[in-house]
Amino acid sequence: MEKQFRRVEQQADIFGHILVRSFHLLALFAIGAATVWSALQEFLGMVAAGRAEVGDILLLFIYLELGAMVGIYFMTNRMPVRFLIYVGITALTRLMIEEISKTHDADDTVLIICASILLLAVAVLILRIGSVKFPDPGPAEEYADKVKERARTRTSKK
Repeated sequence: MEKQFRRVEQQADIFGHILVRSFHLLALFAIGAATVWSALQEFLGMVAAGRAEVGDILLLFIYLELGAMVGIYFMTNRMPVRFLIYVGITALTRLMIEEISKTHDADDTVLIICASILLLAVAVLILRIGSVKFPDPGPAEEYADKVKERARTRTSKK
């Protein structure tokens, strides 16, 4: 009876893993497609306007970073947090350029945006140092495979 229960439990684990992995792939394709679609719409808007401003180009860089982030997650199953910070830095830079373009003055808002960019840059530095000093032991799937192997070993011993 116990063997049957463990077999059903293992099959449920495998089915659950397939469902989670399928959802991840579907969501990644949807996010990737939305990123490409949005970037294309922005680019076509620039072509229609006959010009591209610095803010428009920075927006395309944001789409590029989002696309790279999706690609990295797709290939490695790891979320590159640094890319999210890069998106934040690029968005703040875009905001700062738009603010200076409107007011032609470096007021408190510009200083706050600069301080925010500096804070995010320091966060990237801390993440880089942390990843060198404390390397990741391996992808989550490798860990899950090890756990499953241990469970199989325990089951076969009994």
